[in-house]
Amino acid sequence: MIYIRRNIEEKLQQYRQIFPVIAILGPRQCGKSTLVKHALAHLQDIVYLDLQNLEDINKLQDPYLFFQIHEAKTICLDEIQLKPELFSVLRSLIDQNRQKGRFILSGSASRDLVQHSAESLAGRIGYLALSPFQIDEIPNVQTHELWNRGGFPDSLLAEQDDYSYIWRENFIQTYVERDIPQLGFQIPPLQLRRFLTLCAHNQGQMANLSKMGANMDMTHSSMKRYIDLLEQTFILRTLVPFEANTKKRLVKTPKVYIRDSGILHTLLGIRNMNMLLSHPVYGASWEGLVMEQILSVTDDLPASFYRTSGGDEMDLVLEIHGKRIAIECKASTVPKPSKGFYKCIEDIQPAQTFIVAPITGDSYLLEENIRITGLREMIVRLKEMMG
Repeated sequence: MIYIRRNIEEKLQQYRQIFPVIAILGPRQCGKSTLVKHALAHLQDIVYLDLQNLEDINKLQDPYLFFQIHEAKTICLDEIQLKPELFSVLRSLIDQNRQKGRFILSGSASRDLVQHSAESLAGRIGYLALSPFQIDEIPNVQTHELWNRGGFPDSLLAEQDDYSYIWRENFIQTYVERDIPQLGFQIPPLQLRRFLTLCAHNQGQMANLSKMGANMDMTHSSMKRYIDLLEQTFILRTLVPFEANTKKRLVKTPKVYIRDSGILHTLLGIRNMNMLLSHPVYGASWEGLVMEQILSVTDDLPASFYRTSGGDEMDLVLEIHGKRIAIECKASTVPKPSKGFYKCIEDIQPAQTFIVAPITGDSYLLEENIRITGLREMIVRLKEMMG
């Protein structure tokens, strides 16, 4: 498979000049190991260890000695969340020798789940986030292909839809049967799969934990624990409601999304675009794709959705350099905004408003400060705004 350059490569090289340790975090199979091997291919003295490989694990029976023997080399540790005890060793070695770019870590869990990292390596570690493919990384792939298959490399680049679907089904099975137990969470795989499917059916909706708990015969607190776990392992994304000084009553419950559209479709048994076009999740699936692409690019910028108790809603509100940007997702090539859309604009008062639709042509103004655009152009515009 031909290597496709990732957007964070430049930032990885920059971080190697700043931090002794760089951690690349993202979902399993999104390309972290491939990124590291290609981005650091020019280095001659490099050691790569996969912490899921028994032979590599055995090399670290005495990690302090191993790291000392390879002191002059760059050491890459893959799936670091499986060996959190290594952080105390790394801290000791780094305090003796603060050589920049000495350790490259990758993991399939958030920094909160990578235990002890924040407290043990504070000031010594830089974090980078790698998502499945972003749309501007794959200019030769059509938007509907990314939408149908999702952004995981092996799924998106499969020879045909059936192969992509089989890969995703196996990804989900491995996630619930192996990945979660390896992190120390004893959740029955069938129960976790059922909860994932429930989230898929609620794509882009408010996370009503009491209702979800009733469907699962589980408590509100258990539902919250499941959502936190899925979010910290990059399968789920929650979006918080917008807070505004308005007399209108606003909802306070976050929305929930399966992050990858291909995983969403597999959970719902949607094998191709023809099935998606006739499925009730069609609009929510497009919304989830747009959300994930935008939020992967905008990263830590303030992001929320706006919804009144009367049902008026704006899908996404961003704050970029002090300017408020409103974004609505419409899974139609001829989108028609509702009255509620215009009410939201009056309330939010954005500098610019975009309607992101699956159009293939250039963007165009619907009216002043309201532009209809495709997803690819939306990402380009956002990057320009962020500078």
